[in-house]
Amino acid sequence: MRRKGSLIGLVAKRILAFALLSMFIQACVVFSHYWFDNAALGQMLIENETQIVAEAFHDRPAGARAGRPPHALVERYGLVSEPTGESLPMGYWMRVRGTDGRVLYTNCHEECTEHFMPVEVNPPDLWDRTIVEGKPLTLVGGRTISFDDGQTMVVDFASIGDPRRLIYVVMAREMFVHMVWPMGLMLILVIGATIVSIRHALKPVERTVRVADALDPRRPIRALPAAGLPSEISHLVASVNRALRRIDELIRSQKVFAASIAHEIRTPVSIVKLELAHIEGSRARKAEKDLDKLTHTLEQLTALARLDAAEGEAFKAEALGPLVEDTVEQLAPLVFASGRTIAFECSGDPRSDVSRTLLVTLVRNLVENAMKHTPKGTAITVRVEEPGRICVSDDGPGFVADPQAADVELASVKKSGSLGVGLKIAERIAAIHKGVLAVSSVPGEGTTVSLDLPAAA
Repeated sequence: MRRKGSLIGLVAKRILAFALLSMFIQACVVFSHYWFDNAALGQMLIENETQIVAEAFHDRPAGARAGRPPHALVERYGLVSEPTGESLPMGYWMRVRGTDGRVLYTNCHEECTEHFMPVEVNPPDLWDRTIVEGKPLTLVGGRTISFDDGQTMVVDFASIGDPRRLIYVVMAREMFVHMVWPMGLMLILVIGATIVSIRHALKPVERTVRVADALDPRRPIRALPAAGLPSEISHLVASVNRALRRIDELIRSQKVFAASIAHEIRTPVSIVKLELAHIEGSRARKAEKDLDKLTHTLEQLTALARLDAAEGEAFKAEALGPLVEDTVEQLAPLVFASGRTIAFECSGDPRSDVSRTLLVTLVRNLVENAMKHTPKGTAITVRVEEPGRICVSDDGPGFVADPQAADVELASVKKSGSLGVGLKIAERIAAIHKGVLAVSSVPGEGTTVSLDLPAAA
């Protein structure tokens, strides 16, 4: 099954996808705008390249040989390291001079005289002029650039055909500085704000989930809280609350049924037993025994139904040893009368959060189950161990579980002919206490039913 992503991840991916699409469209629009405006392109090229040239000469180490271009400019423009005095028909021309007119570097001669401003002219902060219309760009321009240390340079630059296609580099830099970087920063802020907003909006949902996880059919069902939920989710919660109310009504009906069935059935059975008591004969006595079995079965089934629909008990920390020992003392006369023996053992002082009534019922059903499925002379042992284990063992014949049976209880039911509801009741009580009930049996050695309860908080 494909794992579903979180809402935050889904929204963040959508925002990122649409932001990238928007940036791509805007980049295409900006590129088209600049590409068809040669004047704007030329001004961008002059501003960018004169700044690079001025910084290269400004950063050059003191004592560098005059008239020799910095290494960075040699690589960028394909200049020759040593002046040759030859004219360069295509490429990039430049002239760097101070404000006093002294030329620091030039790689052109007659061309500079023809296209650059005269040295004796005080240049403007920025100027440019097209030499040949169209692309590739062939233009000339210059700038006066001042640095923080007070040094000022006048840089004249000409692009003759732009052989290295520097205009693409300039456009990419312009788009990154003025579009990609600001939009990327805005995208990060938007995604961050969206994540924070979604987390804040989903806090009430987390509270509702915790309340839903805590719902227990044995306790009064509370409506899920809808305060602070977004309207789209509050409609869903309202629908769930309506369903919970209908479920609560069904549970209440089951409780009424479980509370009344025992009384409604026990009364006519008692009347029949009274009538049979006045009848002589072995058949009447056999009928009385059958009615006793029927009454016991009905009580077991009714107890199981009550557990499924019971209200939440008041659980509190109890010492398991004394509680189980009292139960064994109450059951001892019944066990001895059946021709079996029972013993109690306790080690340590295990404690657990339990309902006294339900735990007594559990131990009683386990002992009665052991009596039902073992012959006379069987020894039954009830042990309490740390941290919270209760074991009911017998040295009876044991059994081999049927692999096709739903559980080990069904295997023993087939052999004994009993309905086997006792262990079902014990399993339900164990689940109510969040405990684990396990059955182990070895043919010829006996059966052990153990209950592991969580230690008291």
